Amino acid sequence: MKFNLIICTYKRPGAIGILLKSVFSQTRLPDEVLVVDASPDDETRNLVEKQYPVLKYFKVGNKDRGLTRQRNFGIENTSGNIEVVCFLDDDIVLTPEYFKNLISTYSQNPNALGVGGAIIDEVAWKDNTAGNKIQFDEFEMDGCIRKLGIRNVLRKKLGLLSDQPPGYMPEFSNGLSTGFLPPSRQTYPVEFFMGGVSSYRKELFKEISFSLYFEGYGLYEDMDFCLRASKIGPLYVNTAAQLYHHHEEAGRPNQFNYGKMVVRNGWYVWRVKYPNPNIKAQLKWHSIAFLLTLVRLGNVFTTKNKKESLTEGLGRIVGWISLYINSPKLEK
Repeated sequence: MKFNLIICTYKRPGAIGILLKSVFSQTRLPDEVLVVDASPDDETRNLVEKQYPVLKYFKVGNKDRGLTRQRNFGIENTSGNIEVVCFLDDDIVLTPEYFKNLISTYSQNPNALGVGGAIIDEVAWKDNTAGNKIQFDEFEMDGCIRKLGIRNVLRKKLGLLSDQPPGYMPEFSNGLSTGFLPPSRQTYPVEFFMGGVSSYRKELFKEISFSLYFEGYGLYEDMDFCLRASKIGPLYVNTAAQLYHHHEEAGRPNQFNYGKMVVRNGWYVWRVKYPNPNIKAQLKWHSIAFLLTLVRLGNVFTTKNKKESLTEGLGRIVGWISLYINSPKLEK
């Protein structure tokens, strides 16, 4: 099965250099690698063309700048013999057998339209094969336990925690992310996964593309695409396809704009899955938005990053109010 890798990047030459070292240390290499660079400078170009001349490097201007536009650009420039298109964020580092395990999922699940990988450095899991009692602030799956975190503990106390498996969206949205899938090395069915560690059969792009609603940074663009894709065919996460996410700060939006995107883009992807949620689901969605805004504003008093907490909290408030003035329009 021939597959390629598309890396969309913006002003992160250091991060992409580390990623590419891990890509070319794989036990199974991609059949082609495309770098789609929207940086205003040439630092990334110089690094890629000097150290990795085998890559296909593309410098894009304003017309194709932004995560969803760059991904669509990469798809348009994918070779005709490629069967699976893979995407990685530019601040990812792969374990040596990432691609081997990811691509094997398509053979093991011939119906799979998309497969996501598993980030292994963001959550501390404990073994629970002995069947010890689960505490209120813990989550258990397949003999593994992790902490819920303060936000999810509060949601659980208020009856606002998802009742669906990880990677599935309940009717009030705010489902458990695929970070709640345990490091069991098993493959799990899902309806969404993180776009920065994703892959899809190329044939899928004949039917749908990444939405241009998500301009620039593109928060939740991956969930939007996955939710639409899952209506066409099955998606999976293979927890044996493991990698690390270093969360590079360069190229991210300011916290105020990020806060607005969390609310507005979160509302958008909720309505992609549930265009007409019932009153109970709407009340739960808004209750969660209110709760998480309070938690973020409370971080002003509990963390060192007081300014970031305040500006993001204010951005969430503005985004929330804007839903009543000018709610996002869903693409047809």
